[in-house]
Amino acid sequence: MAVQSRRIGAIGAIQLDLRRLHESWMELLFPRQRDAAHSVLGKWTPTTRSGWAAYRAWAALGALLVALAYPLTLAGFALRFHSRRIDRLAAGLGVAGVMGLSVVVWGALTAISWFQFAYRGEEIVAVVAAAVVATLAAGAAVVLARIGGRAVTVLLAYPSAMTALFLPPVVAALFSPTVGAVVLPGSDALAIWLLDELLVYGGIESYLRGHYSLEGVAYVAMWFAIAVPLGWLLGVLVTLADVVRPRA
Repeated sequence: MAVQSRRIGAIGAIQLDLRRLHESWMELLFPRQRDAAHSVLGKWTPTTRSGWAAYRAWAALGALLVALAYPLTLAGFALRFHSRRIDRLAAGLGVAGVMGLSVVVWGALTAISWFQFAYRGEEIVAVVAAAVVATLAAGAAVVLARIGGRAVTVLLAYPSAMTALFLPPVVAALFSPTVGAVVLPGSDALAIWLLDELLVYGGIESYLRGHYSLEGVAYVAMWFAIAVPLGWLLGVLVTLADVVRPRA
């Protein structure tokens, strides 16, 4: 009985999610579609034949898009859960605390590198450079998230967080042949796959190969170009989850 109850509860939650997604889609063109509809006037509906035709066509298109978007919404729920935990931790530490924690962690790595690499300067410089990038990006992510507003969070805070995650190893690889031997070949393989599989349309692949070579700071530019759209994608998924199931 309990299993059946949970199953019904899950089905009911999915139905509610789908309805909210569809109503949000409808409100892009038509008023009073979601959750209420006005307490007195009720849900808005067209009054003309042409209006009903447009209304039903928009609803049918929305049903298709909702079916495609709902799996992404489920991913957004999981991402939102973890992002809330990170947000609470960052709020408790504050900007100075987050940057201080980054300095402590990377400082410890620098000390380990000092003894591990027998005082080889290039490895020390690599870790310090990675530490600077990670600390600045993490601090920027916290500051931007505190500014508030969905647009700032999605467009700036999430990309900054992804930058703090992706760029430090690449920056370290530019200063250290040892780190570079691990990081850069994987970057080369990923770049080739992106050019051959995703950027072949519109002549993008030919333009990039003809005008740029993947060496030096180009590795940083490549991973920055990956981190920013990925941050936008994660932000959009979390926002989609907020639309379907508001935080309140």
